[in-house]
Amino acid sequence: MLITRYNPSNQMREFRRGFDLLNTMLDGINQEKEISFKGDFSPTINTREGEFAYHIEVDLPGVKKDDIKIQVEDSTLIISGERKLKEEIKEENYYKVESSFGSFTRSFSIPEDADVENIHAQSQDGVLEVIVPKLESAKVDKVKKIEIK
Repeated sequence: MLITRYNPSNQMREFRRGFDLLNTMLDGINQEKEISFKGDFSPTINTREGEFAYHIEVDLPGVKKDDIKIQVEDSTLIISGERKLKEEIKEENYYKVESSFGSFTRSFSIPEDADVENIHAQSQDGVLEVIVPKLESAKVDKVKKIEIK
């Protein structure tokens, strides 16, 4: 049996080495995200269920209606598009151009009680609202009372 002298600084050194390794890994993940998401754009989405329809609201500031595509594939609603912004300022001794661009795609599973044939969308003030109506048969009460005889 080998006897070694207890030295608390050895444990602290091992702890720091592990902590440094963790920080290095996290920094690598952050750098990968910054690189991979340049040019991509992820809009804010709000969903809610109303009495007669499902509502999906997508914040798309600066995105034109012509640059948005909405389609239904199997039982999935897919909203995709591209943002192209170019801000140009010309003054007497000053010229500035800022461009921002990116594409996005968001997918939503369509519930069984959705009326796929009557889905419609409208865009106003940079907010796209997609309305997925519910089928008439789904509006029947979900609670059924059973009479005891």
